[in-house]
Amino acid sequence: MSADPERPMDKTHFGFEQVDPSEKAGRVRGVFDSVASRYDLMNDLMSGGLHRLWKRFTVQIAGVREGGQVLDLAGGTGDLARLFARAVGPAGRVVLSDINHAMLAEGRDKLLDGGLALPIVQCNAEALPFPDRSFDAVSIGFGLRNVTRKEAALAEMRRVLKPGGVALVLEFSRVWAPLAPAYDWYSFNVLPRIGRLVAKDDASYRYLAESIRMHPDQELLKSMMEHAGFDRVEYHNLAAGVVAVHVGRVF
Repeated sequence: MSADPERPMDKTHFGFEQVDPSEKAGRVRGVFDSVASRYDLMNDLMSGGLHRLWKRFTVQIAGVREGGQVLDLAGGTGDLARLFARAVGPAGRVVLSDINHAMLAEGRDKLLDGGLALPIVQCNAEALPFPDRSFDAVSIGFGLRNVTRKEAALAEMRRVLKPGGVALVLEFSRVWAPLAPAYDWYSFNVLPRIGRLVAKDDASYRYLAESIRMHPDQELLKSMMEHAGFDRVEYHNLAAGVVAVHVGRVF
């Protein structure tokens, strides 16, 4: 069973390190302040470009229609928001949000360069500044593992969805067991080196590898979403479980 979202937390994870919950958001902010300007390039290098396919798949299975209302949490440089904007068309609305100002600035500039102006909101996924039943879809891509109180964020996603709405969590997950040794070697040896060479920051990419290992696996995250009140929760493993897309609905 997942933790009670109302119960105070004694400690939380920052990678493999145990920290006070009040410290985590600031430390995560420091990571993304450091990597924001090279974030897209690093994603391409780390995944061989596959992250673009994973994001397209997420939008496809969301099933949003023309005129839909979508909230993209931890939206960073705007990849998912841009894809959702195409899906809902000019009659729809996509709100790009992130807790990190540097990432939002990168996303805003990238979207504007592509001729797309979206509403942008800096906010904490654990306390969303939107009314109940505001959106047809809420997504969070590669951001839930950085949230201090994941249960609170999931509950907020559930709160702002309309009846018939869908939540999508695209996140690194538990890789197929036979591949785990090779994946661990890549994560803890290659990723920090790429980070040092390209982003001038190996520590942030060590945190990335550690945060993935500490994130709930597929079945646990499914259980957490059910506990938050989502119906018909399912997940799709991509790249042998390196990434999973969890889908929860509201009826």
